[in-house]
Amino acid sequence: MWTLAKLFEPGNRCCCMKKEILATSVVLGLGLTALALQARCKPLETVKYVELKKYMGTWFEIAAFPQSFEKGCICTSATYGLTEDGSVIVKNRCIQNDKLKVTEGRAFVTDHTNAKLEVQFFWPIKGKYWIIDLAKDYSYAVVGHPNRNYLWILSRRPTLDEQTYNELVVRAADKGFDVRNLVKTEQIADVSSI
Repeated sequence: MWTLAKLFEPGNRCCCMKKEILATSVVLGLGLTALALQARCKPLETVKYVELKKYMGTWFEIAAFPQSFEKGCICTSATYGLTEDGSVIVKNRCIQNDKLKVTEGRAFVTDHTNAKLEVQFFWPIKGKYWIIDLAKDYSYAVVGHPNRNYLWILSRRPTLDEQTYNELVVRAADKGFDVRNLVKTEQIADVSSI
């Protein structure tokens, strides 16, 4: 502390330059923090519209924020099927502790865009499932929660090319997600049909 105080003494020739560097660093740091907070404070935007029939089928988890209910899972996938009443049957699969784990639930569309759903695996708890990015050909999707504590990057295939993956990560960061928390999912076998 004494050394830092000594650097900023008026008699020190480097005093002005060091004060400018310190001030610039503080301003830049605050600016980056403000930008991240600004994006996080805005309401989370979803895609404009989702054709539910095209969205149905199997999606493979490419990366996600770690969650307790997926701890130790590899080969994670989700299969969606549309029901007559307009709800969606959800079947999640993964290999956990060398065993196939299957969890079934139901999702309900909550707005006219079909991009906001609520998923329920255990009554009465429902979780928000918002589609925030989607390929025109429905080959990849990014799903998040408006509190930005949940994020999944999904693909129709067990792999996704690095360029597309990196673009999706950047776009998720622009929406206020802390993408440093993303963990890639190990996909060594397709268990989606088991």
